[in-house]
Amino acid sequence: MARKETITIEMILETAFAMTREEGFSNVTARKVAAKAGCSTQPIFRVYKNMDELWNAVYEKAASFFQDYYSLYPRMGKAPFTNLGMAYIAFAREEKHLFELLFVNEGSGIGKKSMYELLNGKEGNVVYEINLAKAAGCEEPQDLFMKMWIFIHGAACMSLTGDYDLTDVQTQELLENCYRDFASGNNR
Repeated sequence: MARKETITIEMILETAFAMTREEGFSNVTARKVAAKAGCSTQPIFRVYKNMDELWNAVYEKAASFFQDYYSLYPRMGKAPFTNLGMAYIAFAREEKHLFELLFVNEGSGIGKKSMYELLNGKEGNVVYEINLAKAAGCEEPQDLFMKMWIFIHGAACMSLTGDYDLTDVQTQELLENCYRDFASGNNR
């Protein structure tokens, strides 16, 4: 009679994902995952060909997690790009290690998506915001998005280092002011 498998692929992936959230992606090694899952490394390599395959699965789970986070984030901004920016900055503040994996660090051995692909997602988040800006009269909404995104990404990265201490209300106001200034062409 064959022994029942108690360590599943889902358990291994959940363990590796939880480790990434808590400790950072660089700490996801076969030995550490096995220790955290309470098994040897054998079950890991029974279900994954190698660590690259597991790392890719963790990356994809993190990308999906970001999409869910964004879709559930409250929409309070009135100006285009502000809701996307608020969610992105909050994600950096609340999910530091996942943010670093997705938007900052080059992952070794993993098939990374571009920042645009991650932001746009399956729902077309960026395209939606660009269309809002165009509907509001912006003649070059893609250019406006790039200006806004440089600012938004900078604020998010500052939150990683503890150098960003604005409240959500202040951040929302700042993003809306930036949108108005950039849209009016004051900062070309």
